[in-house]
Amino acid sequence: RESDESGEESLPSFSEQLADQLGGWRGLIESSIPVTVFVIVNVVTDLRPAIIVSVASGLLIALFRLSRRQSVRHAVNGLFGIFIGAAIAWRSGEARDFYLPGIIISALYALAMVGSIAVRWPLVGWIWSVVLDKGSTRWRDDPVLLRTFGWLTGLWAVIYLAKVGIQSGLYLANQDAWLGVARIALGWPPYALLLA
Repeated sequence: RESDESGEESLPSFSEQLADQLGGWRGLIESSIPVTVFVIVNVVTDLRPAIIVSVASGLLIALFRLSRRQSVRHAVNGLFGIFIGAAIAWRSGEARDFYLPGIIISALYALAMVGSIAVRWPLVGWIWSVVLDKGSTRWRDDPVLLRTFGWLTGLWAVIYLAKVGIQSGLYLANQDAWLGVARIALGWPPYALLLA
């Protein structure tokens, strides 16, 4: 990257850094493939083939990236989530349990965001300061920024709470197929909208 006038390297923009963390569009798509495969195979056949094929698809993505000498960080992150859900579903014999870790994690994210607003350290502001302002907390002294980051964090919390509510209802109603559809629909599309 080019250096600015003070001789320091300029930082990538917030959106560039977030895109890098998410793996860009390719990373988002690759991370959704194993879940999509699980949903389709589970509807067409049965739980165990769905688990095997979804885990295999995640492994194939990681191997493909390795063969091209590309980072496997995003593939490994996706595989970790798939393995946990697959292990729980395999043990219980219930397809709906594949989605349980995602529901719990979303609930924890929502609670963390609401809690961060309550203590006047909204998570979006903290992330902004780490990514764009070298960890400075001076944004907390600006009432407009503090309020803005609070509202943005609240918006993220609402999205997570909606995900938890919808998926929990489908989980309790034992609606495996609709739970899979909800997982895909409430996955990265809302994130892309919120990031925009």
